[in-house]
Amino acid sequence: MQVEDLNLIPYEQAWHYQKQLVQAKLQNPQYPDTLLLAEHPPVYTLGKGASLYNLLQPPESLPCQVYRVERGGEVTYHCPGQLVCYPILDLRLYKQDLHWYLRQLEEVVIQLLAQYGVTGRRIPGLTGVWVGDEKIAAIGIKVKRWITMHGFAININCDLSGFDLIIPCGIKDKKVTRLSNYCPSVSLPQVKQQLVPIFLSLFKPQSPLVFS
Repeated sequence: MQVEDLNLIPYEQAWHYQKQLVQAKLQNPQYPDTLLLAEHPPVYTLGKGASLYNLLQPPESLPCQVYRVERGGEVTYHCPGQLVCYPILDLRLYKQDLHWYLRQLEEVVIQLLAQYGVTGRRIPGLTGVWVGDEKIAAIGIKVKRWITMHGFAININCDLSGFDLIIPCGIKDKKVTRLSNYCPSVSLPQVKQQLVPIFLSLFKPQSPLVFS
């Protein structure tokens, strides 16, 4: 698997790059899996079926761009200081089970938080990772012919005020949090270095694809 750090990149640019990688894998199944790491300037994204009622202002009144994209899930917010991870994987190499895939992405975050002495947890019936009752990581994916795109976002040391203008992930009774609330000295480059080996340890190909 190759890992690419896109650093701070406009959301739309990273979105188009994901689609290029997915298309490359659909055309050539031997094209390598890729894990993209990114930060984005402030932006709101809505899942394919997301409700506009979870925006607390009309889209044109929000202070930054709003995109409706093909992932699942409701509205979320991206901004600098948040680590966004986009795995472009062929799940036929791992396990053809979307429930398993979502739980594995949660496990990446849970194991990462544990390195900082922070206990991340799942909430039954919801997707993502929480610290107590506050959400620290959001997940939204798209899978086409077992090729994944979009992924997960972890709040590291970002300004959370942008979440005040939405109902994050459509969940009214849960607030958001960030890792720096528990580890004030945490840095995003440090988190990237720690996340990659965790991700690779949890996504080991089960068997190679055989092409005739």
